[in-house]
Amino acid sequence: MKTSACVKVLEDKRVKLLEDKLLIGQSMMAHYRGNILDMDLRCSLNNLAHHTREIDWERLIVRRGQPFAISVQCSESARCENLALVLHLGKQDEVIKVEKGCRSKDGWWFTQERALLTVHSPPNAIIGHYRLDVLVMSPNGHVLEKNDKHDFHLLYNPWCRDDAVYLSDENLLQEYIMNENGIIYKGSPSQIQGLHWHFGQFDDNVMDICFQILDNSNDALRDSEKDLKQRCDPVYVSRIISAMINATGDRGVLVGKWEEPYTDGIVPWKWTSSVPILQKWSDGRAKSVKYGQCWVFAAVACTVLRCLGIPTRHITNYSSAHDTDGNLSVDLLFNEKMERLDSMRDSAWTFHCWVESWMMRQDLPQGNDGWQVLDPTPQELSDDQFCCGPCPVRAIKEGNLDVKYDAPFIFAEVNADVIKWRVGENGERQKIRVSEDSIGLNISTKSVFDYNREDVTSHYKYPEGSKKEREVYERAGRRGRETSPERTKPGKLQMTIKHAKAVFGSDFDAVVELKNEGGVEVNACLTLVATSVTYNCISRGEIDRQTKNVSVPAHKVHKEVLRMRYDDYAKYVSEQPMVKMRALLEIQGGDNPNMAVANIPLGLPEILVEVPSQAVVYQPVTGSISFTNPLPVPLKRGVFTVEGSGLMSPTVVKMHDDIGPGQKICVKLSFTPRRAGMKKLLVDFDSDRLQDVKGAATVMVCQYFKRCY
Repeated sequence: MKTSACVKVLEDKRVKLLEDKLLIGQSMMAHYRGNILDMDLRCSLNNLAHHTREIDWERLIVRRGQPFAISVQCSESARCENLALVLHLGKQDEVIKVEKGCRSKDGWWFTQERALLTVHSPPNAIIGHYRLDVLVMSPNGHVLEKNDKHDFHLLYNPWCRDDAVYLSDENLLQEYIMNENGIIYKGSPSQIQGLHWHFGQFDDNVMDICFQILDNSNDALRDSEKDLKQRCDPVYVSRIISAMINATGDRGVLVGKWEEPYTDGIVPWKWTSSVPILQKWSDGRAKSVKYGQCWVFAAVACTVLRCLGIPTRHITNYSSAHDTDGNLSVDLLFNEKMERLDSMRDSAWTFHCWVESWMMRQDLPQGNDGWQVLDPTPQELSDDQFCCGPCPVRAIKEGNLDVKYDAPFIFAEVNADVIKWRVGENGERQKIRVSEDSIGLNISTKSVFDYNREDVTSHYKYPEGSKKEREVYERAGRRGRETSPERTKPGKLQMTIKHAKAVFGSDFDAVVELKNEGGVEVNACLTLVATSVTYNCISRGEIDRQTKNVSVPAHKVHKEVLRMRYDDYAKYVSEQPMVKMRALLEIQGGDNPNMAVANIPLGLPEILVEVPSQAVVYQPVTGSISFTNPLPVPLKRGVFTVEGSGLMSPTVVKMHDDIGPGQKICVKLSFTPRRAGMKKLLVDFDSDRLQDVKGAATVMVCQYFKRCY
């Protein structure tokens, strides 16, 4: 009984002590409650300092490795010196403690000077959406008040020397991070065509969509916690973007399609901006958008990567190889009629587009930092998903194909030898020609300083035919196959195909030149075949075929002309019109056959867009669009589509009457700019017989009238 009474007395004392502590805590909470009257994330000032004000000035968007300041307003009687910060990251609500006053290279920390808190993030922090809690602490470490309704986004920081995406040249940063407009190069090596494109990385909601893309990747859906932790690494994130821009095997953005019909979607050449594609994907709750092709995939990837803070540029490789078997050669098979066999295997596209992104490669040996190839077009599987890269451009040039990722495939795109074979009825192959210098031509990107083209071929390869170029090829070739392909010996006649600039709607000539460098006359059989093809070499139909016997005297040149008439090719070509000309030369007397090939793009007219060169925000602007029908037939169902980010929403103008041959039409337009800066007005025209006609104009929009004039 005595022991039981003692226990009861002790228990009563313990309860009384807890009650006293609770009363003290409640008293302190009552005393401190309402200490924090307001918090200011200083969004406009911080975003300006972090080069994110173009994205938003009402939300806090900062870059890692660079401090940002917030201010806390306390009540007059309060003492807010004892503050603490806690971060919550992502949907997993991962808690990150922010150390106070303790400089940390690898962690978050902050300093306080009266009401101003300066927050420092590490240069390798995870990018994404954060929630910020500001806590008022008691002297003994209790949380007295919590202010927790503050969000911000963290991006990569190419201005930070310690960030893996650091780029030292401000001119390059203005182009590859800040520029929302660019040029995409199409056409052919001999007739390069520029297409104006609006990347729109700072348009409304684009940043949020970029993080939606990451959240919908297979990696994120499989293990969201692991995926989130790897978002500090631009190598990982850029590879995810490469996979997610195409919709093959995941919840990606764009469906690829290279043949008609496109009736259940938008034709690839109709797009002039990445923004409507991203918005359509987001509005559809990650439902893939139809349709895209290589330049569209690359353009959307460029938008996303620039928005996340990774310097990125759009690249076009002319005469681009698609090596399906990894032997570093493109084997093109033809039957005896010169028709392609196995056209879906090895191929050489007239052009192909990807992007380059700038980053350090801490996962690779030294010397692999800098520009990295990323190709979002779904072509071949890489680690069980349709993505490609990042792969160092330097490794491609030196033939170092053991580095990550996908180096052999990319090397072949710019370096493969092209081997043409003729396959007999019995299946026997005869090698016609080996070409060592026809792949990887005029590799192009927009210049940093203007809208001219910059040739970056020398970044990928040594000069064609040079000793160094062949050394690199042979070194890489030993990895891809046991021996290099046997070269065909030059024949008695040298053959080339020449043509003037061809314009869709006009007749034009393709000229085959046969040069006899020998001392005796040569007799041969020449077969000419003209077909309509797409840029990735899908045949649309045979336009013309001629076979004739020719005699070329010693040391002379013989020319054969094949006239291409509009009435003949118009029935086969549609979008991006192109004619492929093949010439097969069979010499009497035993020389191996020789083949020459030329891709002839048919140029389209341009739309003339006339607007004032300068404008002011919220001040109406008027302009005009003019177009002349270049065809010898009327155009029916003509439609202009006009758009310009920050200038006007997409607007459709339908032509109710036919546009006669040679007829010029003019359309007036008006718009009111909503955002300051260098803006592009983009115009597209489509009709029953003529599609993908483009025009563009540049407008400098100022915030105030005096700043313009």
